[in-house]
Amino acid sequence: MKVLVTGAYGRVGTALIDHLADREAYEFTYLNRSDRPADHPYGGHDTVVADVANYDAIRPAFDGQDAVVHLAAYPTTDGRWEDVFEPNLVGMNNVLKAAREAEVGTFVFGSTHHVVGMYETDNAPEIYDPDFGLVIDHTDPVRPDSHYAATKVFGEAYGRYYTENFDYPTRFYALRIGSVRMPDDDHPYGDAESGFSVSATLGTDEADANPDRDSERYRRKVLRMKSTWQSRRDCAHQFDCCLRDDDVTFDVFYGVSDNDRRWLDIDHAREVVGYDPQDNAEEWDAPPE
Repeated sequence: MKVLVTGAYGRVGTALIDHLADREAYEFTYLNRSDRPADHPYGGHDTVVADVANYDAIRPAFDGQDAVVHLAAYPTTDGRWEDVFEPNLVGMNNVLKAAREAEVGTFVFGSTHHVVGMYETDNAPEIYDPDFGLVIDHTDPVRPDSHYAATKVFGEAYGRYYTENFDYPTRFYALRIGSVRMPDDDHPYGDAESGFSVSATLGTDEADANPDRDSERYRRKVLRMKSTWQSRRDCAHQFDCCLRDDDVTFDVFYGVSDNDRRWLDIDHAREVVGYDPQDNAEEWDAPPE
């Protein structure tokens, strides 16, 4: 299967490179706004350097592809309207239009769990307790927590519009991805250790140079990650499940590992596309040494 990946060198795209690129079943083409130098951990790949907001620049990359994994976007909840408009809205339109014209059958969209982020905002930190009792699934109303999240709701709806009104794409998978991090932070303590935050729930404070592991802020970041974490291998596996599926026309799935504290449903993904996550954040009781 020939697969075009947009936004290939971000957190999710590099997880696909790490776990799927060597499989004989796939021939990947990477599209990104910038290349990486040869000595970079993700350098040395042939890259289509183009911005998804520029239709003419990206269109040739879609010819001959069997699937597109669309990840390119402004990626965090702090984005203003001016930040998200071109990459997330214009870009989504361009990528779907290109997939239609090139007759690409499968479209896997990197959505976000922030499309239901207001459930978390209203209930944090209690929602991170495994006994809280709230589980959001694909049938619950969206409640975006940011401009960024609202653009992802648009992307999902636009994908459904395309599959129900045009010949291509024939299949659309919206993956509402949880908290996926780069390799060094691929564990439930990653955000707390690095001071990283993409959540409106936690705010956008400056990164902590020396995290205080006894602080409430540190504890809350760990609890949040233990509920929303998706390991890089589980993330790549879920994309693999969608790429191999040939039954779905349109569907929405949450992307988290098999965490005890998760408040996002993964049973639907198990049943429909065979998602079988291997990791559980509760297996970690401390950051790696």
